[in-house]
Order: sequence, then structure tokens, then C-alpha cells
Amino acid sequence: MTDTSTPESSVSADAPAAPTEETKTSESVASDGDLFRQSEIAADYVEGLLDILDYDGDIDELVSAGRPMVEVVGGRLQPLVGQRGATLEALQELTRLAIFRATGSPSRLLLDIGGYRASRRKELAAVARNAVEKVKEHGDPVRLEPMSAFERKCVHDVVNAIPGVQSESEGVEPNRRIVVRVAD
Repeated sequence: MTDTSTPESSVSADAPAAPTEETKTSESVASDGDLFRQSEIAADYVEGLLDILDYDGDIDELVSAGRPMVEVVGGRLQPLVGQRGATLEALQELTRLAIFRATGSPSRLLLDIGGYRASRRKELAAVARNAVEKVKEHGDPVRLEPMSAFERKCVHDVVNAIPGVQSESEGVEPNRRIVVRVAD
């Protein structure tokens, strides 16, 4: 077997340097064009699912807060949301897999159907504020019910905006939950 590698001393000055931590980070961050492409792929995938299931819905694709998003609006979509959003979460994961298959890159796509996520976000904000009130009143930590990653993020965002309290997740999926306590 012949060694075809070049010794480091003979590497030309024109050769690209090894990626630094800074270039690795910038390569891993998707551009707005890449994110919009992901939302287009997702919209096509969801449209195909709607056709197969014979559901009508308008599909909006967008990029918001550095994430590709697809929103499906229309009547008779509740079965696609499922109990506590379980079907929606599954459809989101399938759609992320479709994006991965098309692009070779993982996606942080957020799928919403029938405005479920917006209304759930409001409900979770109320749950978070209620937990904060209990913690401030009694001083004891409050453990919330198990939640999806989306739901936990909504609660963390509300709690972290209130001084004097903090939140953290504990447990493992599917029983991962938030604990709200007095800030250290």
C-alpha cells in the first residue's frame, strides 16, 4: 500500500485552513434562504398529506425568529391536532424528516394547524403565571404536568421574564416537566 498523504510542511499557503470554531458555527446556522426552502419543502409535504386525507386547508409558509414555519388554516382540522396536540407533534416530526430527506440537514420546523399553537401558548402563559403566583405566595417549588418541548419552552419564556423566580425541566420524555421555584 502506498502512502499518498502529504506531510503538513508541504501544504500550500493557498490550501483552505482547518475550520475554526467560528466558521463551524456560521456553517451550522442556516440562512434565511435555506430556512425558507425548508418551509417550502414542509408545505409541499403537508399539502400532500392533506390531499391523501382529503382535508381542505390553506397553507402558509414563512420564516419567523430564525425558524421555518408552516401554518395550516381551515375548517375540520381538529383531527390533525389530536388530543393535546399529540397528532400535531407527530406530523411535525414526519415533516421534519421529509425536510431532512430532501436537504440532508436537520430542521427546527414549527408546524401549526388550525391555530392550535397560538391558543395553547396563551393557555400555557396562564399556567406559568399561576405557578409563579403559588411559588411567590408559599415559597415551595411547583411541579407542572409533563409537557412537550414546545409547551415547556412557552412556560420557560413566561417564567424567565418574571423576576424572583426561575424554571427548569426535569425528568425524561415523555414525562419531562417544568419545576418553578424561587430564584437563587
